[in-house]
Amino acid sequence: MTNKRKPVVALFAAMSIFLTGFVATSASAAAGFVGVILPDAASSARWETADRPFLNAAFKAAGVTVDIQNANGDKAQFATIAEQMITKGAKVLIMVNLDSDSAKAVQVKAAAQGVKTIDYDRLTLKGSASYYVSFDNVAVGKLQGQGIVNCLRAKGVKNARVVYLNGSPTDNNATLFKQGYASVVAPYLKRTGGTLVADQAVPDWDNAKGGVIFEQMLSKAGGKLDAVVSANEGLGLAAIAVLKKNKLNGKVCVSGQDATVDGLRSVLEGDMSNTVYKAIKAEAQGAAKLAIALLNGQAATTNGSVDNGTVKVPSVLLVPVGITKKNVNVVIKDGFQKKADVCKGLEALCTANKI
Repeated sequence: MTNKRKPVVALFAAMSIFLTGFVATSASAAAGFVGVILPDAASSARWETADRPFLNAAFKAAGVTVDIQNANGDKAQFATIAEQMITKGAKVLIMVNLDSDSAKAVQVKAAAQGVKTIDYDRLTLKGSASYYVSFDNVAVGKLQGQGIVNCLRAKGVKNARVVYLNGSPTDNNATLFKQGYASVVAPYLKRTGGTLVADQAVPDWDNAKGGVIFEQMLSKAGGKLDAVVSANEGLGLAAIAVLKKNKLNGKVCVSGQDATVDGLRSVLEGDMSNTVYKAIKAEAQGAAKLAIALLNGQAATTNGSVDNGTVKVPSVLLVPVGITKKNVNVVIKDGFQKKADVCKGLEALCTANKI
């Protein structure tokens, strides 16, 4: 009798687990949808080529409806998108802010309507997000800085002349990146008699403005620079375009971030000395899990907290990876970029670097 009942009990247990999962997913759908607001399509290719598809896939796999829109760098449009999503029944908003003040205003309006918010990739200072999911952005900066130092050492540069081409002054991430790379590069310059020639932020992560700013830096430096600490690949590639015009590409160390196809190709060609890979798929999946937990009224697993200036926000912080020619294959193997895209026309370089 006992033996006959065991399979029945196991069957009901299995059905219970299945139904619990089904009910949770159904409840999520019934409770409303998740809105995602991306910042732009110009500062980095990642927002449309990586974040959007990865977020879509994560919510589709969970059976949860998601609406992903892009503010295209317009703060008024960002607010309008948020209002429209709330009106249509969004219960959770995942936001990549354009600046903290405008995002904070959206979070206040969302909270008044009972809508939860998640800071994605960028922290909203003094905001009211339930969660924050990103990378350890000081660590990102340290990897950028260490890559520059390693490049200068490899080239045997003495008394290096370096510039910082920082990200947007309204983006807290840019502040954290600089904190990271300055903590590595500044002591190195002090020890070796080097000079920080210029230190300037680029408004709105605008690559065109970044190119103009860097051209002015290079001109004021008399064309004599040894390294450009660029906060992301968009700015790094803009600087490299200027260096190419002056036949200095490959001679000057240049950092990046985001592991875009163009960035990785530049690393292989030797124009960009180093970049940083952030596993955006894992970031998107982490944000989706947090959003679904909020839809279901459940607590989510986090691995830390970050002070936004008002409260400590429960956070999921992921680990970045420094990339040079020697380990570009890490990005390919992870499925973040395709070998065909990165290696087209660079087959010999890819073979030499075991891609």
